[in-house]
Amino acid sequence: MSSDWSILSLPKVELHLHIEGTLEPQMMWDLAQKHKISLPYDSVQAIQDAYQFSNLQSFLDLYYAGTNVLRDADDFYQLMWAYFLRCKEDNIVHTEIMFDPQSHTHRGVAFATIMQGFNKAIKQAKDELGISAYLIMSFLRHLSEADALNTLEEAKPYYQDITAIGLDSSELGNPPDKFTTVFKKARTAGFKCVAHAGEEGPASYIRDAIKLLNVDRIDHGVRAIDDNDLVTQLAKTNMPLTVCPLSNLKLCVVNDMTEHNILTLLEKGLRVTVNSDDPSYFGGYLNDNFSALKQALNMTDAQAIRLIKNSFTASFLPEAEKEKWLAKIDGLI
Repeated sequence: MSSDWSILSLPKVELHLHIEGTLEPQMMWDLAQKHKISLPYDSVQAIQDAYQFSNLQSFLDLYYAGTNVLRDADDFYQLMWAYFLRCKEDNIVHTEIMFDPQSHTHRGVAFATIMQGFNKAIKQAKDELGISAYLIMSFLRHLSEADALNTLEEAKPYYQDITAIGLDSSELGNPPDKFTTVFKKARTAGFKCVAHAGEEGPASYIRDAIKLLNVDRIDHGVRAIDDNDLVTQLAKTNMPLTVCPLSNLKLCVVNDMTEHNILTLLEKGLRVTVNSDDPSYFGGYLNDNFSALKQALNMTDAQAIRLIKNSFTASFLPEAEKEKWLAKIDGLI
């Protein structure tokens, strides 16, 4: 492989993407106008200018305010469809998308409204763009486990549309052991499980998410580097980490992209992947993250290919589908 352009054109999978985090300023503005919602901004540019964060919580405050403009099924469809169009641009052929139902149902939006919009866009993406998508229903960890259990129950009519259960929102002060019961119930119901751990929280949260929540993947996981034994364990077990470089920079998990440890973790044998997290807020979709790694860390083509292949391998796609795409990549390089 000879160029960055060819890396960007390879088929890809995205495993760590919050659909509410793809809400672009223009769409936020338009939906606020549609529903006659007053925003604390007087223009689209003012919204964009507000996308500066000192930590995870400062982002979440704006993030949850933004979700307030999502009201009817067409809003959720438009949000999801806009992301699929970006997937097409970045050659994403499969994506596993997190959504936060509690941030909507707590505002009085029916679960059915959310799913109606999402399912319409997912079907259209498959039919018109050839992109497959799985949904990951994520619990907000700053809320109680009882609330998460209620959400799991509320989702029952749509279990066939949901592949995995996740855990996101404020990590500090909300350890994995807060959610052991609901994750056990999710497992019993047949769901795959993932959890945010080791972003702002310590490496011990990664250990606990694996041991107590029995997760299939760790979202973020960059703090694993603080625990050599954990790094060895993650490499030995091939536990995937869905790393989000531009997000880590924007939320001050790292001070400069040149300090990011994703390639260090890769070279230690970990199954790390590249993802965009909340791309509207963090300044870049998937290919932007690959470009940032190449520019800041001198990522080689060989490393990029390993990262891309890791995403296919770490996905919840059927094994035959994974092998098909991995073979296609080998044929392209």
